[in-house]
Amino acid sequence: MILLQLIPQLEAGGAERTTLEVAQAVVAAGGRALVVSEGGRMEAELAALGGELVRLPVASKNPWTVWRNAGRIARIVRSEGVDIIHARSRAPAWSGKWAAARTDAHFITTYHGTYNGKTGLKRWYNAVMARGERVIANSNFIADHIRTHHPFAADRIRVIPRGVDLDSFDPQAVAPDRVAGLAAAWGVEWPSSRLIALFPARLTGWKGQRETLIALGQLKAEGLTMPLTLLAGDAQGRDAYRGELESLIAQYGLEDDVRIVGHCTDMPAAFAMADIALTPSVEPEAFGRTAAEAGAMHRPVIAADHGGAREVVLPGETGWRVEPGNPAALAAAIREAVSMSAERRAAIGERAAHFIRTQFSTRALQAATLRVYDEVLNSQP
Repeated sequence: MILLQLIPQLEAGGAERTTLEVAQAVVAAGGRALVVSEGGRMEAELAALGGELVRLPVASKNPWTVWRNAGRIARIVRSEGVDIIHARSRAPAWSGKWAAARTDAHFITTYHGTYNGKTGLKRWYNAVMARGERVIANSNFIADHIRTHHPFAADRIRVIPRGVDLDSFDPQAVAPDRVAGLAAAWGVEWPSSRLIALFPARLTGWKGQRETLIALGQLKAEGLTMPLTLLAGDAQGRDAYRGELESLIAQYGLEDDVRIVGHCTDMPAAFAMADIALTPSVEPEAFGRTAAEAGAMHRPVIAADHGGAREVVLPGETGWRVEPGNPAALAAAIREAVSMSAERRAAIGERAAHFIRTQFSTRALQAATLRVYDEVLNSQP
């Protein structure tokens, strides 16, 4: 089988990570895995897994560029003998759909988010993600969203949750020197006398960093023994938002309690350094990969009570779920996590690890995706 995946860029993110995981599975099964993208920091990893990057301007939403990309992709399909085009984002999905229509390639999509659409034109634009021969939803939450907004696709939906690399996200696999090296790079004392809270997400408003700082400010005013909170995520192109966060840190006197540490390339070590993880997104996550990764690393998670997080975090068992966008509710959960004994937090972490390992794994994602590929290859495009 020759697979061609479409993803705008290969920077950090769940869709990008899944692109690489599926490429790895196809190569391991004896196929070829092409990825059409503008590239990014994950290019070398793709190559190491046996994937092949084809650089095209597929991040562009310019209609003329999208149309021209369709012709470029169609030529690649013919020259390389591509069997399946798998689109993971809207603009390249339009190009891929038109390319499939000009060739014998099958066309499938993965619906990676809710793709908010308030106008008829935007809803039409979004609908391309539901027009694959099979439409992969990365959570039951997303599957329900597709059924509601694109009922015509209901019989083509296949739910494949995102997976966690359980070999990498395993406390036993993370050597102490890796953690110590990362802590030194971030200027963090480790082992730490303070509880460490890790917030693993790119710096963007909907992820909830703003609300987290407000919650920490409330706890600081109460005189609570504060956790050291690490905001670990890419801020590229969002300098204004980073500046807003720095202003909030100063406003609430959190200079000694919060660090903005930037993009992290060793997330297992980051979770090993932490005691709890925060994923309080204001808008619903399609799945919540970082919450699952934290759970696999035996770390309790405080997540927002909506979207895919409801499938990943079990309140009272593996962590906490709080009202989205409510700093007071978030502060209450952080207060409880900080105040409980290390033994109780460890017990929650153990339950989280067991749940994630039995429900969500990269191997399960890869196997299920290959089954979908087999399904379409045995049908007419």
